[in-house]
Amino acid sequence: MNQPAFETLHATPPAEPSSETVRVRELEPADFSRWDAFVAGCSEATFFHRAGWKTVIERAFGHRTFFLYAEIDGQIAGVLPLAEVKSLLFGHTLAALPFCVYGGIVAEGDLARQALDEAARALAHRLGVGHLEYRSLAPRHPDWAHKDLYVTFRKEIDPDVERNLTAIPRKQRAPCCAAAPSSLSAVSCCIARSVRSTLPWTRAATSRSSASTSRSRSARPS
Repeated sequence: MNQPAFETLHATPPAEPSSETVRVRELEPADFSRWDAFVAGCSEATFFHRAGWKTVIERAFGHRTFFLYAEIDGQIAGVLPLAEVKSLLFGHTLAALPFCVYGGIVAEGDLARQALDEAARALAHRLGVGHLEYRSLAPRHPDWAHKDLYVTFRKEIDPDVERNLTAIPRKQRAPCCAAAPSSLSAVSCCIARSVRSTLPWTRAATSRSSASTSRSRSARPS
């Protein structure tokens, strides 16, 4: 299990990325397709890293977003979707990504990852937030506090419907076969029932890693 922790940031802003070959930019509508193409091809990325969440969070919740991407030689090499949340209950936070299960930095290499991390810290300092939070499958900062809030059950779906059905325990499989053996919705229903029955599938904890600023008394996820 991975556990968000709170690291106190220094009063001075973090240094800018040292390498001149990496540029960190903020996502513009014209770059949505480039962003999503990177997410689709990055093994670390999730559905919650897609560019469309920028529009959802801004329009549905009214929060300010900062979707950052690292560019190397004109190609996107990493992304970090961030949103600023001001809440009477949870305080002033910068999170990747609020209202979503996952977020955090996804990148093709350490150079892009470091550049995005430093840019996020600098942004958090500039905004004066209480804490910076990454919601990731695995923690990236061992010196930050980590909190296990949710558990994700993961199961690969085989192209063969029959194989998916036989992978489900017999008692949960019967309703699927009775409903519609070739129906994807029926299989999904049985998968949900099997999860509740604690199938021995791969389980991955969502790690919420947070770094608190010097202005913060406490840090809680939004």
